[in-house]
Amino acid sequence: MAGATGPLSGMTVLELCHFIAGPYCTRLLADMGATVIKIETPGEGDPIRTWGEKVDGRSLWWSVHARNKKSVTVNVKDPRGRDIVLNLVKRSRIVVENYRPGQIERWGLGPDVMAAANPRCVLVRISGYGQTGPNRDAPAFGVIGEAMGGMRYLTNHPADMTDLPSVRVGFSIGDSIAGMYGAMAALAAVHEQDNAEVPTFRTIDVALTESVLSLLEGCLPEFGKLGMVREPQGSRLATASPSNAYPTKDGAWVLIAANSNPLFARLSALMKQPELAKDPRFLGNHERVQNMDAIDRIIGDWTRAIESAELVRLLAEAQIPATKIFTIEDIAADKQFLARGMIQKVPDPYFKDELLHPGAMPIISGFDRAAAVRWTGPDVGEHTGDVLGELGLSADEIAALKKDGVV
Repeated sequence: MAGATGPLSGMTVLELCHFIAGPYCTRLLADMGATVIKIETPGEGDPIRTWGEKVDGRSLWWSVHARNKKSVTVNVKDPRGRDIVLNLVKRSRIVVENYRPGQIERWGLGPDVMAAANPRCVLVRISGYGQTGPNRDAPAFGVIGEAMGGMRYLTNHPADMTDLPSVRVGFSIGDSIAGMYGAMAALAAVHEQDNAEVPTFRTIDVALTESVLSLLEGCLPEFGKLGMVREPQGSRLATASPSNAYPTKDGAWVLIAANSNPLFARLSALMKQPELAKDPRFLGNHERVQNMDAIDRIIGDWTRAIESAELVRLLAEAQIPATKIFTIEDIAADKQFLARGMIQKVPDPYFKDELLHPGAMPIISGFDRAAAVRWTGPDVGEHTGDVLGELGLSADEIAALKKDGVV
């Protein structure tokens, strides 16, 4: 197991989480060098261990989801297990949990208990609706946050083009956004504690619904002032034009974002229709937004006659932002991602092979991105003995706890 690298090296993070949002938060911290101790239920572990595609019964996703983390099994419902967790709280700067509100209190591990154990600690709490309010006790996953936060309504074609329900983003983006907010706020609270004369225990309350809502640009003020409800735009951008996906001769789609006046002038010249940049309908972004149908029809008629690779080349030469819509196969072969180490081959001993992993985000000067992935997702309880030994438990004591199902 490689030693920690990164700016958070030396910081201990305790993970009391399952599923996606909380573990994603801690993975970000682990990738930046923190020592993350993940608490799992003895024998079962995190349900994500069984999600996604598997090889020999082991989840490939788990290799990334739990990378750089130590897995310790503890039955937190047993008083002895609770004591083990509290001893780990005493050694941690950040604790992350994403159970339903009130669950850790029922285990005897609420914020007041943690604060008494370690006032120089930050507790991140990620839940569907937050720790307060009329919905606090309702169950929720990322998809609920995406729907209630307004994203799901907007991820569709306009109503006159389809009667199908709004589509979901192809991964749990609501969970990921909440996890990012949790990590960011935790580090802000640690910074505040480090600069305080008397550090104060801080609790971070992250709601999936609010995390998604926070991304909706001007939707809320537009509604509050004008009564305007932003509607689904399909591949378009409601506030800028042209910015859309256009069909190509080989059946692919290429995104073109020429939504400034200089970019639109260059696109018009590339299409050999320079007069478009002077057309009253397209003089500025406001005019182009009002005439999206016309402008998209003109551009689409041009792109349909060109192969996607050639179209991307022409647009790149003209310095117009554009790309083919990438599949994961395209991503894995992309020279830009490869050059920056965003696609990494990571040895995974459980698969006896190298797996492709996304690189750690972001690049931080002075730290090697390639060294950030120190090991892949561990077995259930793989580090239980080591971590409990660091707490001062003897081999006999650990064996007795295992026999009783406490760890």
